Amino acid sequence: MNRKNILFVCVENSNRSQMAQGFATLHGKNLVNAYSAGSRPSGKINPKAIKAMKELGYDLNSHESKSLEEIPKVEYEFAITMGCGDECPFVNARQREDWNIPDPRDMDETQFREVRDLIEQKVKALLEKILQTN
Repeated sequence: MNRKNILFVCVENSNRSQMAQGFATLHGKNLVNAYSAGSRPSGKINPKAIKAMKELGYDLNSHESKSLEEIPKVEYEFAITMGCGDECPFVNARQREDWNIPDPRDMDETQFREVRDLIEQKVKALLEKILQTN
């Protein structure tokens, strides 16, 4: 089975798309190559995102906030936007979805975890969809 390329995009690439990439890596095993990027990257990962993912056994410390120009120029099976709407430029992708997930940047820890858990549920559903098409 060929690994599918998945790209998660948000504005800053510091919270939502980073957590989605982490969950796709964690749960996708040999199924996917997961990437994330931002239309206007902040250059850093939010410490709240690092803490929230560490609670579930995934270390975001090795991740970097990057722009769409810094991702591999490959065809992506899925390009998932996180609710940044028209701020996400065109990416070469077979399928596109917008998950319309609120930016948790300024949320308290409880709300931040709720967004994290929503992202995990959506990533798991996406991985199931990929499994069914292989």
